[in-house]
Amino acid sequence: MAQVEIVMPKMGESVMEATLTKWLIEEGAKVELDQPLVEIATDKVDSEVPSSHAGLLVKRLFQEGDVVKIGEAFALIETTSNALVVEPTATPSVSVPEIKEAISVSLPVSQSEHTTPLVSTSSRFYSPLVRNIAQQEKISQSELDGIPGTGLEGRVTKNDMLAYLGNRQNPVAQQSLNTISENTLPETKPAPVVISKPAISVSGHDQIIEMDRMRKLIAQNMVMSKQTSAHVTSFVEADVTHLVRWRDKVKSEFEKKYAEKLTYTPIILEAVVQAIKEFPSINASVDGDRIIIKGRINLGMATALPSGNLIVPVIKNAETMNLYGLTRAVNDLAARARQNKLKPDEIQDGTYTVSNVGTFGNVMGTPIINQPQVAVLATGAIRKRPAVIETPEGDMIGIRHMMFLSHSYDHRVVDGALGGMFVKRVADLLEAFDVNRPI
Repeated sequence: MAQVEIVMPKMGESVMEATLTKWLIEEGAKVELDQPLVEIATDKVDSEVPSSHAGLLVKRLFQEGDVVKIGEAFALIETTSNALVVEPTATPSVSVPEIKEAISVSLPVSQSEHTTPLVSTSSRFYSPLVRNIAQQEKISQSELDGIPGTGLEGRVTKNDMLAYLGNRQNPVAQQSLNTISENTLPETKPAPVVISKPAISVSGHDQIIEMDRMRKLIAQNMVMSKQTSAHVTSFVEADVTHLVRWRDKVKSEFEKKYAEKLTYTPIILEAVVQAIKEFPSINASVDGDRIIIKGRINLGMATALPSGNLIVPVIKNAETMNLYGLTRAVNDLAARARQNKLKPDEIQDGTYTVSNVGTFGNVMGTPIINQPQVAVLATGAIRKRPAVIETPEGDMIGIRHMMFLSHSYDHRVVDGALGGMFVKRVADLLEAFDVNRPI
């Protein structure tokens, strides 16, 4: 019998650690190959980590709520396999506080002065880099505890420290921080306006529900987007009768041929991709005073989860896909999103987002931009309505399938002309859908 270490796998370029939220296997229990061991949460997505070996779980190296770094062992499994056998070292048996202490000691500290280690009186976690910045800038623990954090579960990040130091009016702060990282430091932002919150009274008839981790992240991202971008929304109504008739005619044949259900979403996404090709400036992001036009079209599709939360999986390189490819990607990502099986990379690097508010019977909406993108499209419910139809013989009234498109865009870089022309072009493409198109 031999013991192997189960390590935290890599989950995306920007994901460096994960919070272990729940153990799924008890110590001493049998573990099958690829059986989920733990549930984890990152600032990108929640997921499960499967076992890379079969055997017995002999030791849990972390507790629920602990933060585990990528590549760090979090469990020991006893197995008869000789593959990838790792002799247990002192590392797995080291407790989390000892690991954090060892990391902080190894960080460079100015030799010209001795600094007193920061000892937090709260349960708030600070990374070694944040603590090192605080020590070099002579930030007391009480002052550090008062800095608002934008990271996972309210943690203070390096950017939070930079923003705070920029507003601390310390003339040497920026110069000393440049020695900490080789990367170019982002511009500091002005101090946010502090608005006092109104008092909320609670009676015995009220129900108090604590926000879960995902809801907190959604709340932070939505407020941040509104504070970052100057939102403007344009509305266009589209006659999608030809599109509806074509889908009704071919959906059964499409499913038999491709083993995929054909919904309206990939058809709309196909039109969005074509419109982006014609108006590439809408497929962009903002970096300070620079506008970055993206070379690839990575479409985010807002997806409602059974919990009531929202997540936005991304279809990468959508410009290279035909209708079947888009259909397959939409169905796969939506299904795995609802099963909590998305990978962190699958909700990153979106360049434009589409949200289907029509799923809930809404005819239109004012969607919030998914930062750092500059625009988002909401599609309303398709409804039958009487409408004027122009014919060579004259105008007439007919029953048509109508849909509203709501386009929110960042008025800092997208003017009304571009924002309006883009959504109008999407509507035109949907209205001109070829009812005789082969599948």
